[in-house]
Amino acid sequence: MQTGNITKYTPFKQIPLTDRTWPDQVLERAPIWASVDLRDGNQALATPMNVDEKLEMFQLLVEIGFKEIEVGFPSASDTEFNFIRRLVDEKRIPDDVTLQVLVQAREHLIRRTFESLEGVSKAIVHLYNSTSPLQRRVTFNKTKDEIKQIAVEGTRLVKSLVSTIPDTQVRLEYSPESFSDTEVEYALEVCEAVMAEWQPTEDAKIILNLPATVEVATPNVHADQIEWFCRHLKERNKAIISLHTHNDRGTGIAATELGLMAGADRVEGTLFGNGERTGNLDIVTVALNLYTQGVDPLLDFSNLEHVRTVYERVTRMTVHDRHPYAGDLVFTAFSGSHQDAIKKGMDLRTKDSTDTTRWEVPYLLIDPEDLGRDYEAIIRINSQSGKGGVAYILDRDYGLDLPKAMHPEVGTVVNNAADAGSRELSPVEVHEVFQREYVNLRTPLEIVSIDREDFSKSGEVRVEAEIRYEGKDAVVAGTGNGPISAFVDALQQQGHKDFHLIDYRQHSIGGGSKTKAAAYIQIKREDGLNFYGCGIDSNIELAGLRALVSAINRAHQA
Repeated sequence: MQTGNITKYTPFKQIPLTDRTWPDQVLERAPIWASVDLRDGNQALATPMNVDEKLEMFQLLVEIGFKEIEVGFPSASDTEFNFIRRLVDEKRIPDDVTLQVLVQAREHLIRRTFESLEGVSKAIVHLYNSTSPLQRRVTFNKTKDEIKQIAVEGTRLVKSLVSTIPDTQVRLEYSPESFSDTEVEYALEVCEAVMAEWQPTEDAKIILNLPATVEVATPNVHADQIEWFCRHLKERNKAIISLHTHNDRGTGIAATELGLMAGADRVEGTLFGNGERTGNLDIVTVALNLYTQGVDPLLDFSNLEHVRTVYERVTRMTVHDRHPYAGDLVFTAFSGSHQDAIKKGMDLRTKDSTDTTRWEVPYLLIDPEDLGRDYEAIIRINSQSGKGGVAYILDRDYGLDLPKAMHPEVGTVVNNAADAGSRELSPVEVHEVFQREYVNLRTPLEIVSIDREDFSKSGEVRVEAEIRYEGKDAVVAGTGNGPISAFVDALQQQGHKDFHLIDYRQHSIGGGSKTKAAAYIQIKREDGLNFYGCGIDSNIELAGLRALVSAINRAHQA
């Protein structure tokens, strides 16, 4: 790499648009979506899809809701050609879906493409030739006029061949390939020449696709290109302006969103951004970005896991763990502060939510349930996790609603367990740690049996218990205003009390005949240290007593 004065690369020329309006625009409706998974995405695979795999992908795209699907480059290979024929012969094309086919502006390729379309109800013939100065000079060694003539002659041939498939409604899409690197004035000149040849109308518009074949500048420059083009196109009302961004600079999604703000009507892209080099536009992300802003994307990603499964199987690609919306970890928080905020947001939503309640959970842009994901993976526990995350898992998966003051202590215990193993703990393991450290502990103190007697006049309760302390059996008795205070009195009489009772909470777990009670007791030892214990039992009084004994045992073990 060069250092200091970089001479190998130069910045892309800015667009002469000083009064741009796109920064003030808001996206309020979904664009026309066109999937190019079966062409652009497929040609970028190390092992392209076979016909059966393409059929499965086509069916998936239909289920998602795409109405325009680029199914291939039928003049390029027999596989591509035969795939289209199979779609037709097996009547797999829904009435509301338009097939799109790509073809270079070359005569024999255009003729072969039309042969593939026989029997198709609605088709978009996507014609292209490269227009950038680099391509003109290096690849074709042709002048501007010669390049423009290729586009015009290709359009003329397409128009003449429409009559050969009279039962097919044919629309034209033209792409000045490498629009992103083409002088905007020249790209406009070529597109207007194509329009003049095709003669579109307001009812039968041409699609002018302006591809960022290579991403050469920042997204704002792409938006300037689109707005400049839309402003200067003579018959804008007779054209659908389409975007086709790639991701060479990692900003293909931003470029598309700004391009829509700049006036484009249509978007081409692929599921999860599969495509040449660094990939195409990821339509999943753009569609769900719209959804999170309250805009119906008109595409169904309510079972995103299924979409991802099919995609990974037929493309042999994988979706990254951190891929927006679809990655395994995108709804997962390991950080303690994030977990605590998420738990609070989810708790409020559980109490107050309806189907129309606004989604307001910190750190989560979208409700995972809207995408067919459950809440299981939202909070996962490792050594970096916090009190809120541990409490959330115990509550969500096991119905244990720990007192808030107990969260830090339990969080520390679970985090230490994760740190000791140098790995993440599953919800089952979190529960096991909690059970082992807090629930129904029997060492050194254990209640073997207990009897209770109520005094109706005084309201006091007397308990007599058989206990085992450090392996020795004893019988203790005491009175109090309830079983717990009576048992504390009994321990005090035997010299086993070196604590004060600070807090007691209880709640039910489950329902019906299987309902249990969970109790939490906090004690303060004489040296000022606090300890919590938990008791779980089908009898609520025994649950409280087991919680007390667990707290005492934890204090003795500390």
